[in-house]
Amino acid sequence: FIFCGPTGVGKTELCKALSAAYFGKEDSMIRLDMSEFMERHTVSKLIGSPPGYVGYDEESQLTDGIRRKPYSLVLFDEVEKAHPDVFNLLLQVLEDGHLTDSKGRRVSFKNALIIMTSNVGSKVIEKGLLGGGGLGFSGMEDASDAEMSSYTRLKTMVQDELKNFFRPEFLNRLDEIIVFKSLTKPEVSEIAELEFRKTFKQCAEKGMTLSLTERFKKKVVDDGFNPVYGARPLRRAITRLLEDQLAESLLNEPVREDEYVIVDLNKDGEVVILRQQLPEEKPEDPDPEQDDADGAKVELAATA
Repeated sequence: FIFCGPTGVGKTELCKALSAAYFGKEDSMIRLDMSEFMERHTVSKLIGSPPGYVGYDEESQLTDGIRRKPYSLVLFDEVEKAHPDVFNLLLQVLEDGHLTDSKGRRVSFKNALIIMTSNVGSKVIEKGLLGGGGLGFSGMEDASDAEMSSYTRLKTMVQDELKNFFRPEFLNRLDEIIVFKSLTKPEVSEIAELEFRKTFKQCAEKGMTLSLTERFKKKVVDDGFNPVYGARPLRRAITRLLEDQLAESLLNEPVREDEYVIVDLNKDGEVVILRQQLPEEKPEDPDPEQDDADGAKVELAATA
């Protein structure tokens, strides 16, 4: 498969989720950043250096990784940045399902899931978004039909860009070309909730109970929403508005046991941290009537 679309829409995150779903954990993923394979001599890092060359005894990132963990997801991240010789190796893997390393060992990929990500076509999508929604069909009455037509047009434009960039024999060996849409504001809001949970968990590990007001959450989403750059601005907004503010507050006043922290906005829209100690739960007073009844039962039993 090849995942295409704008930056920051979750292509790599989906690969992590697929790795966990297919192979049990996210660690079952061999991630190869293709920006490290832009030069011709770096291709040897995939299958190992030839005999007599420096690095012959070192492990290769691709073939040795598959030999150790044959049931893995292999991710070629931003594959368009790789040297053309990398695609010659990929042709053999995609066609025959195996590859021979520099030591002459045949490595099988039959149990591996191979996924490539690419930002090819992102410029086309960016132009459409910045052009006031030129990718859509605002004249249609049905919003769902308009959205589907917009996605169909988007997919066609991205596929045309792929044809201009990659060789036909490479594209012909792919099972599916999956095009990602830009994130909408409701989707960014859902991603923000997932990120907030991570912060909640970190605070709970330190003995704090964290609470965020709805207007604070709305400000984070508003500041972090950018249809061109995806979810990455949201991550920066959470760091700036929440994590940095919390860290500064904890530096000024160390955390106390069972502390309750509220993050809110003041009337000027600035972030404020409210901290208070949770009240200790008092033990319930014993019922005196019940104690008298229990004592009477004991006396009767002793008399009997």
